[in-house]
Amino acid sequence: MEKNMKKYFPVFVLPTFVAFTVVFLIPFVLGIYLSFTEFTTVESATWVGLENYIKAFTQDENFKNALWFTIKFTFVSVITINVISFFLALLLTKALKGTNFFRTVFFMPNLIGGIVLGYIWNLLINSILGVFGFDITYDADFGFWGLVFLLNWQLIGYMMVIYIAGLQNIPKELNEAAMIDGASPFSVLKNITVPMVMPAVTICLFLTLTNSFKLFDQNLALTGGAPARETSMLALDIYNTFYGRIGWQGVGQAKAVVFFLIVAIIAFVQLKITGRKEVEQ
Repeated sequence: MEKNMKKYFPVFVLPTFVAFTVVFLIPFVLGIYLSFTEFTTVESATWVGLENYIKAFTQDENFKNALWFTIKFTFVSVITINVISFFLALLLTKALKGTNFFRTVFFMPNLIGGIVLGYIWNLLINSILGVFGFDITYDADFGFWGLVFLLNWQLIGYMMVIYIAGLQNIPKELNEAAMIDGASPFSVLKNITVPMVMPAVTICLFLTLTNSFKLFDQNLALTGGAPARETSMLALDIYNTFYGRIGWQGVGQAKAVVFFLIVAIIAFVQLKITGRKEVEQ
């Protein structure tokens, strides 16, 4: 069996490897190269070294504003999504009527496309703010909390399902033994439930963190960066730089490389920190 696997391994791996190379690896390497050039097309690229990176940080206030806005948004969203979804999971793993129905209802928003979701919530939020004579683009705070609420509504159900799977893997004997020994519900939650569900915490933190940082379509549909690009997140700012400023394609590509490095480093650190806290069952 092992001999046959080694023999046919290249046959099965080759199509996936070719697709990965053509669709991801080559564009990724080319994108890094283009971030050090000035170009309008790939053929017209002229090497400029670190000039694009310097311009992104010194001549573009929108980029720094987008970076700070994205960090604040991610911090708030990661906390709210994971806290709410975890306690919903705790509630829906109890012996209550209709838990399967509520699990389905909470999960359904994740099935709606981001651009559609953004336009729907744009209409809903503007209909409420319109009563007071405002809209979501009137103030950057409106846009910030609108995006937070939208992403919470979309991802809470998805994260809840992952937490439910983690909670259901906890041996019932542990909780029963703790209760017999006189442990309070809070002590059981702190010393048994949370440590045992850390693999699910690791996954959910990774997903919410990367999804928050990479948010684009909802940002585009809900606020479009208004007012005055104060609610532009990094992905939208990169898009506007690349397609909206003539001669700044290289700068847009440099921003994309910086964006990738930020997300990769933060995600790697998060996985390392939470991975160490996982308890082997």
